[in-house]
Amino acid sequence: MKLFYISYRPAHLLLLVVLCLSQTSHALAESIPPTVEENISQRIDRLKDESFWNLSIENDLFGGGTDQYYTSGVRLSYFDVNTTVPVFIDKIAEAFPTFDVNETTSTYFSIGQNIFTPDNIEVSSLQQDDRPYAGFLYGSIGLASIENNHIDDFELSLGIVGPAAFGEETQKFIHENISNSPEPLGWDNQLENEPGLILSYGRRWPVFYQKNWPDYSFRLEPNVGFSLGNIYTYANTGMSIVFAPHRSRYQDTPPRVRPAIPGTGFFDTPDEKFSWFLFGGIDGRAIARNIFLDGNTFVDSHSVDKKHFVADANAGFAISYDDFRLSYTVNYRTKEFDTQDNEAIFGSLTFSTRF
Repeated sequence: MKLFYISYRPAHLLLLVVLCLSQTSHALAESIPPTVEENISQRIDRLKDESFWNLSIENDLFGGGTDQYYTSGVRLSYFDVNTTVPVFIDKIAEAFPTFDVNETTSTYFSIGQNIFTPDNIEVSSLQQDDRPYAGFLYGSIGLASIENNHIDDFELSLGIVGPAAFGEETQKFIHENISNSPEPLGWDNQLENEPGLILSYGRRWPVFYQKNWPDYSFRLEPNVGFSLGNIYTYANTGMSIVFAPHRSRYQDTPPRVRPAIPGTGFFDTPDEKFSWFLFGGIDGRAIARNIFLDGNTFVDSHSVDKKHFVADANAGFAISYDDFRLSYTVNYRTKEFDTQDNEAIFGSLTFSTRF
């Protein structure tokens, strides 16, 4: 009996260790919260509406009540959480070793127009110490993907700067027919026609810090990124905050016009249909090139001495009901060039729907 006991004791110990490890692993698995990727994957599986339209309108008139510097931006985006990734954009994304295409990967398409003017638009002559008149008309295609607890965003924008961007016609039409503002007289001094390219990449950590209560949720979301191209070349980093009802925590900030703090516009309204959330953030940029201040790349044009470090701060809210959402953001931007008199304040309205 003693030999029997001794010969089988190692097997008993091994069995005991295996059982203990199994129980410990099971307990640890239950204690580790699911990642953002796991949560969103589950939500996507249950979504009946996987496509989103977002119309963002940025204007200094309903921000600081002015008509200067960055005076207008319009961006229409189509965002699909389940569409096939276009082959050519997939190949470009593969060049980024940190970008992972998975079941959360979403594709978005955008068209937009930005308009920039000097402080005084009632002067027809060239204002050497103020920023150039410029318009930018562009189209974008991008990918947003969630891996573990971070969101990666990749975007390629192609467009045109100069008279072909129709900045003059757009501003004059709005001033004559909508805003009852003075006629802008200096568009003869705008930047020349030039094709434009922006390649942008960003990463966000939406649950870097999260505090949950029974009814509400608060989170801090840091971000880093960069843009390359003849339109913009810069590196940026910042932090966003979001406060929302706990049942509505699966919402993202509205898409905004670059170089503003990023967002996809995704929203998942709870069963009660009505929801809301508050958000804010700061973002700093180290800028190597900004065509709207540096002037044209290949020909001589009006330019000013830009500041190499610019910061944005914003705050806003979003209200959603069923398949519709309205968002408002007020944006503060530090001076972008040496002779600029005031900081820029502009508002952003975004109308969103899903289907």
